[in-house]
Amino acid sequence: MQIERGVGRRWARWVALAAVALALLAGGCGLGGGSGARDVRLTVTRDFGARMLGGVIAPTVPAGETALRLLERNFRVETRYGGGFVQSVDGVGGGTERGRRVDWFFYVNGIEADRGAAATAVKAGDRIWWDRRDWTAAMDVRAVVGSFPEPFRSGLGGRRLPTRIECAAAAGAACDEVARRLEAVGVPSARGALTVASGPELLRVLVGPWSVLRNDPAAAQLERGPGASGVYARPEAGGRRIAVLDPAARVARVLGAGTGLVAATRYRDERPTWIVTGTDAPGVLAAARGLEEGVLANRFALAVAGGLAVRVPLVGGGP
Repeated sequence: MQIERGVGRRWARWVALAAVALALLAGGCGLGGGSGARDVRLTVTRDFGARMLGGVIAPTVPAGETALRLLERNFRVETRYGGGFVQSVDGVGGGTERGRRVDWFFYVNGIEADRGAAATAVKAGDRIWWDRRDWTAAMDVRAVVGSFPEPFRSGLGGRRLPTRIECAAAAGAACDEVARRLEAVGVPSARGALTVASGPELLRVLVGPWSVLRNDPAAAQLERGPGASGVYARPEAGGRRIAVLDPAARVARVLGAGTGLVAATRYRDERPTWIVTGTDAPGVLAAARGLEEGVLANRFALAVAGGLAVRVPLVGGGP
């Protein structure tokens, strides 16, 4: 089965990364010395952020701290494959649950880590988020919105990335709102029209109705479902409705006029593209107003309908 082959690839990758990390530790390279990072946050959840297991705000962490050691110092952790794969946190384990695959994944500033936790150094301002989720429908969810204002404020690896807001012609008010909200959290941004031009170190924020944004290659992945985009919402091609999916990628709710959506995805080897969209102009503006830390916290993506925030994916039928 394709899923089983995917499991083998993921575990093999974790094993290889763990071996590299252990070799570095043995050789005294790369992890140690220097001063510790400041203003680090650790969040641990399950079920796509729907259930909070705990969190820590650390004014400082020790020099050479890694994502794995930060987790182990604050939670009870069991690992596999030489310490490179987290099996359980405070007794909540990975494996199979009700016939579906579940495991622990972690994000640094809203970006799925591309290396093992033992080899991921913690930098100043980082938000480390561990979530145990069902990955049967989507093995890779490469970017999420729940660490806002990251990745815009601190970037990745201790380096801020440039941000460009790309606006559809009819989304002026929503674009103004996005720019204001980024500025309010200390993020400068450039602004321009929608373009397919990108760069490996650029964070793009696309703003506009879905009927327009769907022409962008990164955004277009949403119509193919979470297996392609990592986003558990599927807008209709015409943009009039947005289906919110459950963790099994089944349609849980269909939202119509006035609906907004805030999501993040990655296309090929580019940095994350954030998508602020909607079924129409009011929906896009509602999505733009959702760019707020307290609203986006611990959400993989967010839909806004009738003034209410809807968790994406929809877990257990709740908001």
